[in-house]
Amino acid sequence: MPHGAHGALVRRVSTRPDGPLDVSWLTARTPRPAVGRIRLCWEPAPLSGWDVTAHLGLTTTEVHLGSWPAAPDDWPSLVRPTLYEVTGLCTALAFATDALDLSNRLAGV
Repeated sequence: MPHGAHGALVRRVSTRPDGPLDVSWLTARTPRPAVGRIRLCWEPAPLSGWDVTAHLGLTTTEVHLGSWPAAPDDWPSLVRPTLYEVTGLCTALAFATDALDLSNRLAGV
């Protein structure tokens, strides 16, 4: 993590099982992630590896999505499946919300 970074905002999760996570670095001043965005933080674990946490941005709060204590050095490959599933779910929910809003507008509700 670059000096001054407090975590990372997940921008894209590769569809490949061994694919990368594209991130933007976050500082302590960065506001809470937007709805459906995931914030990752990691720090050296006490004995070995990394303590990794993920938080999901919701409309009014940020929720703990998952923790991977003492994850090995290749921890991105460990957390990638969870992040991929959550980003897919958030995309589907956003699409369904837009469709419902459009339906309501067309129905004059």
